Amino acid sequence: MLLADLGADVIKVEHPEGGDDTRAWGPPHAHDEATYYLSVNRNKRSLALDLRDRDNRRRAEELVRRADILFENFRPGTMDKYQLGYEQARQINPRLVYCSVTGFGAGAGAALPGYDLLIQAVGGLMSVTGPAPGQPVKTGVALVDVLTGLHAAIGVLAALRHRDATGEGQHVEVNLLTCLLSSLVNQAGGYTLAGKVPGILGNRHPSIAPYEVFQAKDRPLVIAVGNDRQFAALCRGLDAPELAADPRFAGNTSRVAHVDELAEHLGKLLSARNAADWFEHLTPLGVPCGPVNDLAQAFDLAEHLGLAPRATIDGPDGPNGPSMDLVANPIGLSRTPPRYQRRPPRLGEHTGDLTAWLDA
Repeated sequence: MLLADLGADVIKVEHPEGGDDTRAWGPPHAHDEATYYLSVNRNKRSLALDLRDRDNRRRAEELVRRADILFENFRPGTMDKYQLGYEQARQINPRLVYCSVTGFGAGAGAALPGYDLLIQAVGGLMSVTGPAPGQPVKTGVALVDVLTGLHAAIGVLAALRHRDATGEGQHVEVNLLTCLLSSLVNQAGGYTLAGKVPGILGNRHPSIAPYEVFQAKDRPLVIAVGNDRQFAALCRGLDAPELAADPRFAGNTSRVAHVDELAEHLGKLLSARNAADWFEHLTPLGVPCGPVNDLAQAFDLAEHLGLAPRATIDGPDGPNGPSMDLVANPIGLSRTPPRYQRRPPRLGEHTGDLTAWLDA
């Protein structure tokens, strides 16, 4: 979808019976469709093909011949069964950029199912996420799926750059497990470089303090201090400059070592006022802070800041019917900004036109 927003003509190939699994992932629903599906499928056309059917497979081969990029996320070996694996596809179209997305790679983990929750568990993300040690929690969104999609898009763009320079396509492979390990950045680096196996810290940071959630008078408030200057500003804003001079809290390393004591002091001070009051008071002092918003409040904030977080597009009844508000593409481009031209397609909606084009 991100590539489609940026100008690609994306043809979504689906089985005629049911199609994309996310079509059934509801509630919630809007326009009689699952919002999960609607959230990731704008600007695409849907082509319904049964790859077990000879004529349908011939059309798929013709689509490969004409395409710049092919994305597939079957289990390894499935596309080979339909004569559409990478080696077969590159014979049809040597310029093709062929991207395979798997759960655990095409080797020893080829048979393992790649679901986001499973990867969060076995990939270590849940081991550092949760309220307290021994209480692992998944993230509130399918984060590993999103991170893997972003890595896939980056890999494809690099391969296209190479193809444009040399005329040669290639196979791009990404898997959920190693995309997660790469995205664990400092936590993974602490293990590979120093042998440190991190654990659950709740809302705290392993290397920075104060960097956590505190309870203000009315609701939770985040304080995200990243250096000594910001900590000193926080102490002034709380009318407690003596905390910045305390040897236990004067430097970041010592603050991390005494994080429980620091949190106790700050918690008492921050509980005296509402979160919005602290935000308005501390932010001008250079203290990174903010209330814990729900999604409605988060969208309101983005709109207040002029960031245009929504993309409005025609609904299933066209321009004369109710419109859809989707989440905007966050990439800003001065010459070729993201476009929002097609609503998420119904299953097989464009099969007639695309079949005629492929058969021509």
